Amino acid sequence: MTKRELVMRVANKLGMTQSDVSKIIEGSFDTISQTLATGERWELRDFGVFEVKTRASRIGRNPRTGDQVPVPERRVVTFRPGKRMKELVSQGNFVAGEYQGDYGDDIEEETPSAASTSRDGYVPSR
Repeated sequence: MTKRELVMRVANKLGMTQSDVSKIIEGSFDTISQTLATGERWELRDFGVFEVKTRASRIGRNPRTGDQVPVPERRVVTFRPGKRMKELVSQGNFVAGEYQGDYGDDIEEETPSAASTSRDGYVPSR
């Protein structure tokens, strides 16, 4: 799902204009990003937790030459799903293209495009 699709779905669900919903979503994402940039965690009950963790420096390998190269430490954002999200995902509450859960969303399954399907029918996971 893209941000545009999120805006359209929320606007339709709440009966608000897409412009207003877009501003709200942009503000939310900006606030989340700024909070994570300061090193704080962002917790949404039943949904999950976003945290910033530091990956230690290490010795990596250049795949082309095989040479060892130093990889510096870096900060990365991690996401740990909440209990409710884990339950919904593991139950596979997608029936006939619609989501059948308690979050109240009507989520349609996307059918793979020809570009995302190989000749043997393999569809890469997202």
